[in-house]
Amino acid sequence: MLDQLKALQLEITKAVRAAKSLQELDTAQIKYLGRKGQLTDILKGLSEVDETARPKIGALANRIKSESEGEIESKRKELEEKGLSAIADAEREDVTEPGIRPPEGHLHVVTHAINEIASIFEKIGFTRKRYREVEWDWYTFGALNMPKDHPARDTQETFFLDAPDHQKYGRMLLSTQATSGTARCLAENKPPIRAFNIIKTYRREYDVTHVPMFHQIDVVYVDEGVAITHLRGALDYFASQFFGPNRKTRLRPHHFRFTEPSFEIDVSCGVCDGTGINAEKQKCRVCKRGWLELGGAGMLHPNVLKAAGIDPKKYSGLAFGWGIERTYMMKQGLKLDDIRTLYQNDSRFLKQF
Repeated sequence: MLDQLKALQLEITKAVRAAKSLQELDTAQIKYLGRKGQLTDILKGLSEVDETARPKIGALANRIKSESEGEIESKRKELEEKGLSAIADAEREDVTEPGIRPPEGHLHVVTHAINEIASIFEKIGFTRKRYREVEWDWYTFGALNMPKDHPARDTQETFFLDAPDHQKYGRMLLSTQATSGTARCLAENKPPIRAFNIIKTYRREYDVTHVPMFHQIDVVYVDEGVAITHLRGALDYFASQFFGPNRKTRLRPHHFRFTEPSFEIDVSCGVCDGTGINAEKQKCRVCKRGWLELGGAGMLHPNVLKAAGIDPKKYSGLAFGWGIERTYMMKQGLKLDDIRTLYQNDSRFLKQF
């Protein structure tokens, strides 16, 4: 039995040293030192050994078990250290290696347009104001010389809110035009006034040149001696700065309740270059015979000045405004023929700006 134990010890040592993983080491430990292992099997025959030899055999068995467990524990630590080292090598980062640049976002194309347009008017002394998108009937219609039966007040044209009416200002609604901000600007400031505001506006329209929510700018200038020549000069200046010197503009007589005289501003179409025919030799989807409506303009109606507490006999004023999105569609070289593209979140389109 002594020879069996000594041979087993050598076998255990050899198996432990040969183990290349923790799993192999655990298998060897169970095989030789487990409850049903080979050491236990040998000691089962201890009852058949002479009583005088039993103490020596028992002492040897205990020593073999103790030494083998020590070898196993030492080997376990060695394998664990190698495993941690391998993991560290795999996870180690080379700080000298060029990094992977994460994708970057940027301002939306409409925001770029707003900033560019605002900058153009700020350069000639206009101050940007910020007014409400949720407004009262009075500032949207009443203060702008629109009677109570005006078609713009119809629910087919305006989004009215389910809110209590104001005793003085009437119903609450989503602003249909930035001119409501102009009404507030006139009421809250004294001449001379040179300002503009840009807000989101809401209408029941949806086609290649209209969306239900869009941004609109309204510009106002009130002082002594303001005339149509100032209006024409401001519009020509904007057109040359924003569209480029080759784009043409024109004024057409029109009617707005809050200006008199009133005009509609047209700009030669940038999609068809003012010809009315696109690159496919078909009728341009965007313009009307080579011209695209930019917005409305005119001299402030005396009633609008009176509603704001401004003496129309002493002061005169001009106002004009347009949609930001539609204006950007006209920009030289853009060739955008559907305004809805701006809000379809197509990254292939948006990444170009």
